[in-house]
Amino acid sequence: MRVNINLFSVLAGFFVLADAAYTTWAMLTYNGRVEWVGTIGIGLVALMAIFIGFYLNRSFHAQGGPLPEDRLDASIDDGDPELGHFSPWSWWPIILATAATLGFLGLAVGAWIAFIGGAIFIIAIVGWVYEYYRGYFAH
Repeated sequence: MRVNINLFSVLAGFFVLADAAYTTWAMLTYNGRVEWVGTIGIGLVALMAIFIGFYLNRSFHAQGGPLPEDRLDASIDDGDPELGHFSPWSWWPIILATAATLGFLGLAVGAWIAFIGGAIFIIAIVGWVYEYYRGYFAH
């Protein structure tokens, strides 16, 4: 992450210099008038690089040092936390995605399709929540 912070600092410096060069070039080309669109655009890109570098720097200091993903001597198990319980055999997320698709299709084509998507959404969310309370995998 330290490399990324340095990269965005260099990029911010580059865009500040590019903004100054662009403004000077535009003033020489247009008889002393500033071309505001390019000057402001390149300046905003420099400002965005500064923002990203600042955010990365604050994140790096907040995490208390380099993460295992950032160290060259780390193994895979060093950064392998418990992420939660997932159901690899579950079909309910696919049905839920179908319901969301029908809901958005209803917004685009006709409201009656959104009602069908809403009904399928209720069935899918109840089925997904209560998946472990029935069948082979019941608690």
